[in-house]
Amino acid sequence: MTKIIITGSKGRMGQALLNCAARIPDLEVGGAVDQSDDLGAIIGQSDVVIDFSFHSATLGIAELCAKHKKAVVIGTTGHSAEEKAKIVALRAQIPMVMATNFSTGVNTLFWLTRKAAEILGPAFDLEVVEMHHRLKKDAPSGTATTLLEILGDVRKLQLEDALRHGRKGIVGERTQNEIGIHAIRGGDVVGDHTVIFANNGERVELTHKASSRDTFANGALRAAQWLVNQKPGLYDMQDVLGLK
Repeated sequence: MTKIIITGSKGRMGQALLNCAARIPDLEVGGAVDQSDDLGAIIGQSDVVIDFSFHSATLGIAELCAKHKKAVVIGTTGHSAEEKAKIVALRAQIPMVMATNFSTGVNTLFWLTRKAAEILGPAFDLEVVEMHHRLKKDAPSGTATTLLEILGDVRKLQLEDALRHGRKGIVGERTQNEIGIHAIRGGDVVGDHTVIFANNGERVELTHKASSRDTFANGALRAAQWLVNQKPGLYDMQDVLGLK
């Protein structure tokens, strides 16, 4: 039996996690924490903390987990470089899964994107399009950012120089060393991501569309169950799914 605590429990993902966890026999929810609740008072009731709160709260949660030697699954996105570096530094003390997306399908998309970029080569122009609900606060999405990082890694590009966030005005012809990223917001879209590989005469598109947050919740719960048996270190869903 794996005991979990969910932070950000009143949010959309928090509620999905609670609902999905109730259907998994080998999981027990030891606590549900949101703003103004004291995680420290109940952290001893868990093996793993699953954090879907907000990026500004994640570092404090991770530090508390390290203090109490509790594993942590981190699903928040939008961290600053400084925040992320401090979180990652805790990997020497506790096992951590940090992922921008916990969906099995999206992590398959990550794998396919790398393979496609390697096979198709530099002749293909790269564009990423993502769409989310109107309430999403950060852009581009964490999932889109991971896709961009994969593309940049394959092409050996520095993203701060290569990225084009939409286009406006007379921007000139598209260069070979740029990657377009387009963030669309509206309605109640859970999450759509498309990677476009475009060449003269042909185009390859890889698309994942999520229609339920249960997809992400079940992946995060799977990660929590996997994580309790791991040594201290930083892992992602590729590790959890055995795709590495």
